[in-house]
Amino acid sequence: MSDPLPDSSFASLALAPELLVNLDSLGYHAMTPIQAESLPLMLAGRDVIAQARTGSGKTAAFGLGLLSRLAVASFQVQALVLCPTRELADQVAGELRRLARTLPNVKVLTLCGGAPFGPQLASLAHGAHVVVGTPGRVEEHLRKGSLNLAALETLVLDEADRMLDMGFQASMEAIVAETPASRQTWLFSATYAAGIKPIAEGLMRAPATVETAEVHDATSIRQHVYRVADEAARFEALRRLLLHHRPESSVVFCNTRRETREVAEALGEAGFSALALHGDLEQRDRDRILVLFANRSASILVATDVAARGLDIESLDAVFNYQIARDLEVHVHRIGRTGRAGGSGVACTLVTEQEAYRLVRLGEFLGETLEEAPLPGRAVLERDPLTPPMATLQLDGGKKQKVRPGDILGALTGEAGLRGDQVGRIKVLERSAYVAVQREVAKVALAQLSAGKLKGRSFRARRVSR
Repeated sequence: MSDPLPDSSFASLALAPELLVNLDSLGYHAMTPIQAESLPLMLAGRDVIAQARTGSGKTAAFGLGLLSRLAVASFQVQALVLCPTRELADQVAGELRRLARTLPNVKVLTLCGGAPFGPQLASLAHGAHVVVGTPGRVEEHLRKGSLNLAALETLVLDEADRMLDMGFQASMEAIVAETPASRQTWLFSATYAAGIKPIAEGLMRAPATVETAEVHDATSIRQHVYRVADEAARFEALRRLLLHHRPESSVVFCNTRRETREVAEALGEAGFSALALHGDLEQRDRDRILVLFANRSASILVATDVAARGLDIESLDAVFNYQIARDLEVHVHRIGRTGRAGGSGVACTLVTEQEAYRLVRLGEFLGETLEEAPLPGRAVLERDPLTPPMATLQLDGGKKQKVRPGDILGALTGEAGLRGDQVGRIKVLERSAYVAVQREVAKVALAQLSAGKLKGRSFRARRVSR
């Protein structure tokens, strides 16, 4: 591989030597377009509006920018990142900790709804440099006086368009009112929706605008449109497409919660491994579903747009649009969830005769003619649905019990005798932990976790289904 051009190298930036050493160890050598365009402006003290899709490297862009401004010796909140969902906030916080690991004692704290309030109060009392959170919970801490933003240097609004869509504008404005006027403000958005402009004008000082949110090209995402006779024919078409493409990881987007539940149930009855993600779920059920999907223990996530906002799902092989999204920008955002990071993906959209006019509008919006393709023939119906490669096990111990990912991995690769490549993702929560293992060794792994000990203690373990 040839060396990166000088102007795309992180070394060309005025970053601390510790950050540069860490970036090199993480394998971050050449900047992505959003990093190359936005980071110099951030480091120069500018407010920035950046239009960039998920998977473009935006988190590392604003992460390096805000870490460069920290006075580590001062245990005051100097940077605040607002995210639309708890899942995105967790991912952003994890990336910031990775980027900051060579800086001395940088504390990154997450403040999200759906998590207990008490532990957050205790963590805030001990001080933090960076807070990553959802608008509702951050506003609640400000109202109770447990969060002080008087020393804030940097405010980041990540996926600002989604926060507006989800009704967070009043919370965002209340939070901004508690921050110093001298702060730097960076706004990241996948789309530059109409509601963003007035907010940006009210929050920012002469912001620089960076636009790298390209529409995906045909080399990374293959878009297919399939005409179906009527509503009753939609599910049969979806079934054929899933059996034809056999994606290991895919999302089926529906426009309503009811449809999401019905489609997921019908897929399950047809032998597919499918989970429904919608706004009626309790937080713990949502967490479990997302873990199962991320662990590759379920191959299909059937979701509404609102429920899927803020999710950063890697390695998505395909997206299926049960219908065209009501908002055409949202439709583009759906399609952009596959074919990331140089990979390839498939986007399939089902359209009835009654929706033909929406297909024309979508083509005009994208600036291209969307070709219709014939559905796979009936021969694909003889295939069996894909079986997910992994199974997920749950332990009833987590961070509160001092359980670490390394403890679980050691138990499975030690006494249980599993190979490292037979163990997948391990996610440790406050009071529970999830581990993915290859399906064929799930019984052995479960027996070891049930009978063995972690940290000198026994924990109950079970295999997680839907």
